[in-house]
Amino acid sequence: MVESTRRHYFVGGNWKCNGTQAFLKDLIENILNKVEYDPARVQVSISPASVHLSSALSLAQNHLIVAAQNCSGQGNGAFTGEVSADILADLGVSWVILGHSERRSLYGESNEVVAKKLKYALEKGLNVILCIGEQLAEREAGTTNAILKAQLDACKESVKDWSKVVIAYEPVWAIGTGKVASPEQAQETQAYVRSWLSENFSEEIAKVTRIIYGGSVTETNCGDLIKQVDIDGFLVGGASLKPAFADIIKTVSHAA
Repeated sequence: MVESTRRHYFVGGNWKCNGTQAFLKDLIENILNKVEYDPARVQVSISPASVHLSSALSLAQNHLIVAAQNCSGQGNGAFTGEVSADILADLGVSWVILGHSERRSLYGESNEVVAKKLKYALEKGLNVILCIGEQLAEREAGTTNAILKAQLDACKESVKDWSKVVIAYEPVWAIGTGKVASPEQAQETQAYVRSWLSENFSEEIAKVTRIIYGGSVTETNCGDLIKQVDIDGFLVGGASLKPAFADIIKTVSHAA
């Protein structure tokens, strides 16, 4: 599946529950605002903690996207501790990560909850990085595709425009563990996700929708991974908190 025009790459940095205001200012001003890459080839986003979104928006220059790590599945109201898509949009945030494995496993977000959040965020005009992935036991049992199908099937009715969604395949066993799927393993699964899009929507949607990989991505392994035809970029965790995140961005920007 060689494209004459490659899908627009996407590299996202998920900072999770990390960072101070001083860290935020240093990394954005001294590294990310200065990294040289071709915005016509790759979009770059960072996702700081929600309390730092305003600061990040004011500091980010050029084409750097500031994305939220999560949002609620309903609007404003009596939902203590929640951040709604309405509030994010009003703040000027245009992207949000939904369905991350830590939200699913640590906070009990079911496929149905993720689908509800996805629908609401899209209706409010946000773009979404939709995370899917299997546990190690599921990978070893050979049920990876079945798990991903269930996660994706739940979201079918939530999406009217797939150009607003980037799918992030993140094998849970590779997140923060130092383990990474081999390029061949990642490509096989990314190709399955693309086939799901083709079977459930159309070949054209499958062709243009971006599917990125996440799971212990670093500046040393990203080069081999990005060579795979169905890997359109990365969602980066720990490495996005380091200056090496710039090297990942540059590697993707210069990918063939």
